[in-house]
Amino acid sequence: MSYRWVVKWSLLVIALLGPSGARAEDEMPAGTRTEDVIYARKYGTALTMDVFTPKHGANGLGVIFVVSGGWVSSHEGINPAWHAELLKRGYTVFCVVHGSQPLYTVPEILEDMYRSARFIRFHAARYGIDPDRIGVFGCSAGGHLSLMMGVAGQAGDPAAKDPVDRLSSRVQAVAAFCPPTDLLNYGQPGRDFLQALHEELAPFHTPLDFREFDPKAKRFRLIQEKDRRREIARQISPITHVTRDDPPTLIIHGDADKLVWFQQAEVMIARLTEAGVVNKLVVKPGAGHGWPDLLKDVVLVADWFDRHLGRLPASQPS
Repeated sequence: MSYRWVVKWSLLVIALLGPSGARAEDEMPAGTRTEDVIYARKYGTALTMDVFTPKHGANGLGVIFVVSGGWVSSHEGINPAWHAELLKRGYTVFCVVHGSQPLYTVPEILEDMYRSARFIRFHAARYGIDPDRIGVFGCSAGGHLSLMMGVAGQAGDPAAKDPVDRLSSRVQAVAAFCPPTDLLNYGQPGRDFLQALHEELAPFHTPLDFREFDPKAKRFRLIQEKDRRREIARQISPITHVTRDDPPTLIIHGDADKLVWFQQAEVMIARLTEAGVVNKLVVKPGAGHGWPDLLKDVVLVADWFDRHLGRLPASQPS
């Protein structure tokens, strides 16, 4: 399959209802949009996010939306329909565009997402949000990256030259639609991503073609050793990093998904439960990788953030 097909498919996953059509600072139905806020620079390229601010009734809480499908990320994939419900409830929404495949691999993409959380936390006062109550959500690859931010976020480096990098990249609540969670047991125990790359993951070789920088040759080298590739895959699998102190996590997944198998949700939920992490699995019977009215289920995401970022009383059921 061509890269053009992968891009079209991936943007369909994250956009669903078509392009946003809005421009910087245009008024949205429930707020305003500021485009192309630079949160990092990478090899001379600016990494950006669009910030959606509630027009009325801001609740002081921030949510990151990961603009990613197939680890393709693009400004064209930002669709306000994904977070309209959150804006109505007073959330400030940060739509983060990460370094996209085919240029970048998943480990490199993760660093972009961690940086975005640090940037938002550093500028929390500017955006009128609580730096200690930030949520994240996404779909497919965006769901995978959201889970990784929840379970693998880290404290900042106090010695970092950039003050942004001195702050934590952790988030306080996570929601994910149909996310990959365990690349070493993909679809069934013992079936790893290397096997899946010959079948359902065939269009996604590039972000999983891990590489390392060779300081002598001054170039990136493709990592071909299977054991090393498997270890990297383990490290970028959310299930690897689950610990008791992880944030409340919601997963919404179709039980007929043949691209990101429903088994991926089941094993992640089991691991979260085993660790004592608050979690919830919403099963979409008969649904594949995405479903026609998926955007209606963003209400469930908003409810989850209401509950676990502190909007609702603790006595109210989730």
